[in-house]
Amino acid sequence: MKRILLLAILAGGVVMNGMAQSKGSLGKNDPKAKVILDGVSKKFSQLKSVVANFVLKIEGANNSVTDSKKGTVYMKGAKYKVNLDGQEIISDNKTSWTYAKDANEVTINTVDPNSSSLSPAKLFTNFYDKDYLYRLDGETTEKGKVLQNIEMTPTDKSKNVFKVIVSIDKKNQNISKMKVFEKNGNHYTYEITSFTPNTNVSDATFSFDPKKYPGVEVVDLR
Repeated sequence: MKRILLLAILAGGVVMNGMAQSKGSLGKNDPKAKVILDGVSKKFSQLKSVVANFVLKIEGANNSVTDSKKGTVYMKGAKYKVNLDGQEIISDNKTSWTYAKDANEVTINTVDPNSSSLSPAKLFTNFYDKDYLYRLDGETTEKGKVLQNIEMTPTDKSKNVFKVIVSIDKKNQNISKMKVFEKNGNHYTYEITSFTPNTNVSDATFSFDPKKYPGVEVVDLR
């Protein structure tokens, strides 16, 4: 489920994560990368809401694609909802709900504002200054877009994720793609296929109504 939260980030189409050390400056962040990340964060802070579609590709250690899924993420301030192939992750920034369609089960948790785990909302803030080291790893051109690639690594080396490469559209200052590397050799690539800002998203989107899920089993961990 935490991986899906990462994709939400991606889905939001805008920021973050990796092994990073500033080139020529061991253990320090790259000021060029910070300028880019700050620009993405500032742009997002000015949006009322975001709806983004994405594709998640899961690769094994041999780089073979083992699965591919499409999803949608909705964001409004610190609130978010992620839909991904029979799964929903919803948060109103106080309570989170994780729903599994095949089991017709929802797990409820209290949101920990001090948690270091990534969420769609957090990825649009300057969280990267606290939890990651980062550096600019050059530019590439894909599908007619110039992408600025930022390599990031968590300062907490106990995390399963050891590196993330975030590719930001240089022209639009939106995240175009993010690739997550795990210590077990698995890779997860989140690619934004559409990004729509300032859409009309109601607050009801960011809460779970059990009446709409007949027979749902509720696991309340609060």
